[in-house]
Amino acid sequence: MTVGNAGARRRQPSLAQLRAFAAVAEHLHFRDAAAAIGMSQPALSGSVSALEEALGVTLLERTTRKVLLSPAGERLAVRAKAVLDEVGALLEEAEAVRAPFTGVLRLGVIPTVAPYLLPTVLHLVHDRYPHLDLQVHEEQTATLVDGLHSGRLDLLLLAVPLGVPGVVELPLYDEDFVLVTPPGHRLGGREGIPREALKELTLLLLDEGHCLRDQALDICREAGREDAPVTTTAAGLSTLVQLVAGGLGCTLLPRTALTLEAGRSSRLLTASFADPAPSRRVALAMRTGAARSAEYEELAAALRGALRPLPVRVLSAEA
Repeated sequence: MTVGNAGARRRQPSLAQLRAFAAVAEHLHFRDAAAAIGMSQPALSGSVSALEEALGVTLLERTTRKVLLSPAGERLAVRAKAVLDEVGALLEEAEAVRAPFTGVLRLGVIPTVAPYLLPTVLHLVHDRYPHLDLQVHEEQTATLVDGLHSGRLDLLLLAVPLGVPGVVELPLYDEDFVLVTPPGHRLGGREGIPREALKELTLLLLDEGHCLRDQALDICREAGREDAPVTTTAAGLSTLVQLVAGGLGCTLLPRTALTLEAGRSSRLLTASFADPAPSRRVALAMRTGAARSAEYEELAAALRGALRPLPVRVLSAEA
């Protein structure tokens, strides 16, 4: 009975204590953890000590050189993060109910979309949603999806389909791919070329991890090419077109990228495919059951209207 009474009198942990402990668990360094959450080192250390006292367990093993999680600390760090994530979701939902299109919106964008669509997105947000704090994160698809699932990101702008459980896709547009060639190439400047022409080309692609690379390989397979046509790769489309201009091969570009990327060099020619041309679909993606789903759907509808001047086929919400 005495133990039960002692437990009942034990103080409840505060959110500040949980944030301090979660930061130390992530960084394993008091100075770095304090900087990450904007707290002084003494206050951080005091918060973690108070949490240990409130819980009645030792969370950290402190040495002169480093900080380690105790076995109990390793288990409770997971719980602490889950609690903080849930509190964050609660605050986000309350904010959405109180005032739509205000507060922070963390948008993740793939590199093969960001340079070509962000001007349209930013202009739309600035004009229509001036109180929305849009924060943009450019990352590859796998990292973006992980960020969406973990709550680090709220909304994604990327190529679909993803085929990922727990994610709802809001289609925006389809766009064709065009072939970019060096000067003097037999296909340069032609229209209506068959996909089968890809069988014989030296094709330059992006590095692994870019969805555009996978899409290009799929197009090659659909054209009947069985081998991997990769001899040289690049980290971005800008480098890719410079390699083409240098005569190392050809590449595929989405139409939205053509003006910006092909304009970087006068030593480039383009060719279009016969219908149906190879294409990709771009969409917004959100978590299933997201608190701000109505806002995201409204944003998708507004974006469809803003995208009409671009060389794309804008889709309906039901596409």
